Amino acid sequence: MKSKLRLIITVPVLLSAGLGTGCNRRIATRPSAQEQTPTKGEAQPVFYVAPGSKGITTATVRPEPIPSYLDLPAQIQAEPTRVVHVFLPAGGRITEMKVSPGDRVVKGQVLAILDSGDLARAVADYHKALIDNQVKQEALTRATFLFAHSAIARKDLQQAQGDAQTAQAEVQAARAEIQAMGVNPDDAGNQLRVVAPRSGVILDVGAAQGEFSNGLSAPQPLCTIASLSTVWAVGDLLESDASFVKVGDPAGLVLVAYPGKTWSGRVSLISSAVDPTTRTLHVRVVLRNEDDMLRPGMYGTLKVLRSTHLGFVVPSTAVVREGNSDYVYVEQSPGHFRPETVAVGEPVGTDNIEILSGLQSGETIVTQGAVLLRPATP
Repeated sequence: MKSKLRLIITVPVLLSAGLGTGCNRRIATRPSAQEQTPTKGEAQPVFYVAPGSKGITTATVRPEPIPSYLDLPAQIQAEPTRVVHVFLPAGGRITEMKVSPGDRVVKGQVLAILDSGDLARAVADYHKALIDNQVKQEALTRATFLFAHSAIARKDLQQAQGDAQTAQAEVQAARAEIQAMGVNPDDAGNQLRVVAPRSGVILDVGAAQGEFSNGLSAPQPLCTIASLSTVWAVGDLLESDASFVKVGDPAGLVLVAYPGKTWSGRVSLISSAVDPTTRTLHVRVVLRNEDDMLRPGMYGTLKVLRSTHLGFVVPSTAVVREGNSDYVYVEQSPGHFRPETVAVGEPVGTDNIEILSGLQSGETIVTQGAVLLRPATP
């Protein structure tokens, strides 16, 4: 008995269907039937399913929406508001460097330890201010007592009051200077521990153990910390394509590093000015990075939906290449098929391809196993 498996396939065309990488057409080759392909006006040869053949599947073709995408070269960037450049708050020599690029840190974790002359001087100034303040407060107490007994003039009392207030302000200023270095003024020496101001990943390190740093005036930070829970994919949009993209459009990112994987998002920003060098607009898509696979500096392609049109989409395995022509086997009668010349378009996803001409809606075609067809006896 001749066997045939008929399957009506509806190929959903979602955003992710057009975003795969490596969209090479996988086209089968039918064994030695090329000479049976007729010229115009000749009868089409007929092929049948050999008895006992397995693995042949069919589908009914219907027009469906097919997306068209703009491919924008893109790069992953960390969100600027989530990036912290950590500078040493004081000058000194780095005695311990506790992190390196790629390390994960939590807020408050020690990044480096510094022997700081600046901290030592600030601590000395603080202690001096404390002593001076104590002296001035005692002087004010005496002046208040003497003035109450008419032993000194009012101006002498006012002078003592002013000196006490100045001394107290100097204590507060000296204390604030030490606190700005991240050190407790009441438990400070000359060793400065630099801690992470936020949790994240160390992107780079700009100093080494044993190196002397000028603190805030150093040419580069001690290290850079970034939170990468969300990142930006920034693509370059040609000026001529600007009318096809708007904020809110769906977009997908494919990366060289991860073939076949797509990250989906929406256009959140289109730059308001054209880059004078590249004549492109920057298109930003914010992406969640829950799997931590997206790293700043990675290159890829942003695929932004441009338009949709109706057309026929068939599995790539349905198309048979013979010489310079492409064919699809169309059912002529149950179990019998004829080769129909078709014009193929662009791949749709990784497994399908658009047929531009040669098929009609409602026709049943062989989607897999065309190599198992055998010429029918006239």
